[in-house]
Amino acid sequence: MESNWAAEHLQVIRTLMERSAVYRRALAPITTLAGCVGILAGLAGWFLRIESPQGFAGYWMCVGLVAAVGAFLLVRRQALKEAEPFWSLPTRRVALALLPSYLIGLVAALLVLLCPGWDFIQPWGLPALWMLLYGCALHAAGFFMARGIRLFGWLFVVCGCGLLLARCFDSGPWALLQGHKVMGAGFGGLHLAYGIYLYFTEKGGNAA
Repeated sequence: MESNWAAEHLQVIRTLMERSAVYRRALAPITTLAGCVGILAGLAGWFLRIESPQGFAGYWMCVGLVAAVGAFLLVRRQALKEAEPFWSLPTRRVALALLPSYLIGLVAALLVLLCPGWDFIQPWGLPALWMLLYGCALHAAGFFMARGIRLFGWLFVVCGCGLLLARCFDSGPWALLQGHKVMGAGFGGLHLAYGIYLYFTEKGGNAA
């Protein structure tokens, strides 16, 4: 049993290393899509003045769902193009690496949305929490991929920590309306910039 597990684990590592270039190519359209969705959602949330805790949490959960569905369709198209199974063992391992951080962020948003009296995390603290968790998820999923995705994860962690640090200099509650700017610039802007970077470096054949 132990030898079978070790052989399977070794095969997963080998497959992930072999497909790292393919995954990197797939990331360019995914991050570009996520960036455009994030920026447009940030602008829409600001102009629509969605500033109630439940409205903010529900709105960005819907935005995340739209981005996730778009990413799923792009990954599936890439798998069909490469004539590979979509839900392969390596893909499952990457998904499992993402799952803990994603689950925590989802539960926090659901509690803000469904439990108005829940104050363990203030609603205006959600953008920082989501950035930190997302950065950790990217870093974990990028363990067998090109190092660029891990560095991208660190960028979200640094931005999340920056928001935590900014709280030291502002004692009053933050307006949720400003959270749309943070989400649009953070998730939208960073994803779009990384997508553009991937497109250009893919053309040049540089590893990242």
